[in-house]
Amino acid sequence: MPLRLIFMGTPDFAVPTLLELVAHGHEVVAVYTRAPKPAGRGMKLQPTPVEQEARRLNIPVLTPKTLKTAEALDEFRKHQADAAVVVAYGMILPQAILDAPPLGCFNLHGSLLPRWRGAAPINRAIMAGDAESGVMVMKMDAGLDTGDVAMAERLAITDKMTASDLHDALAPLGADLMVRAMAALARGGLQFAKQSEQGVTYAAKIDKSEARIGWNKSSHEVLRHIHGLSPFPGAWCELATDGEPARLKILRCEPAKGQGGPGDVLDDRLTIACADGAIRILELQRAGKAPMKSADFLRGTPLKPPARLA
Repeated sequence: MPLRLIFMGTPDFAVPTLLELVAHGHEVVAVYTRAPKPAGRGMKLQPTPVEQEARRLNIPVLTPKTLKTAEALDEFRKHQADAAVVVAYGMILPQAILDAPPLGCFNLHGSLLPRWRGAAPINRAIMAGDAESGVMVMKMDAGLDTGDVAMAERLAITDKMTASDLHDALAPLGADLMVRAMAALARGGLQFAKQSEQGVTYAAKIDKSEARIGWNKSSHEVLRHIHGLSPFPGAWCELATDGEPARLKILRCEPAKGQGGPGDVLDDRLTIACADGAIRILELQRAGKAPMKSADFLRGTPLKPPARLA
């Protein structure tokens, strides 16, 4: 039995779930997303990825600045939805909104709760060296990702994965999970379990001050730091030149053999020493330039010992 749903989401990560709900016959009566923001050279207002898809599907779009007013609650109730599906919406839902749909509000979260509650679970899981991640469907309550969990899917994190790679793997996995959860909800068979009080961690929003690479850490820590921040905001270091130091964003790397002082360039293939072991840079980006493979970078900027990255 199809459900009458409100969908609430903003970035690319949310789009597959919206599309799958529609494809499986659910009636999405309204989409809530963040307001368009100026972007690009002309700083034109750019609608969110979710808004773009919703308009393509001829679904009404709402971009309220707040959901805490009586007017916002009244408008939300007028949709007469059975439930709301929330995926990376980016706005806190007050209790009155959570209570409005008779079947509840359901969030798709990109971690294995209670680990990595909060804003940046994909980045934090990689940066912390986690061996696995996943997606969970949770019935929302007033806390920060504290609601009862209904369903989950797990996914291994390899050392080759960047945040972009993990994002792209979890988004369709989560879409499929939410569709299955809504099918179970429609037939009255969705069951819930309380989150454990053990192992709670918080995935704070990524701050640009975290992005500088510390070569004095282990090679595995450096690799996971780089991959956890790729492509945005991008982990960076500086290359000493004749003039001002040149900033380099490192986007992808791999473990390598070698020893040296932290930041030392060990060969002519961009192998860089860490506190123990080394990493080899595979992709990077100079300020104001497009991302490039290390071989392309080295053709224009040959680097070899005794060069050093700081």
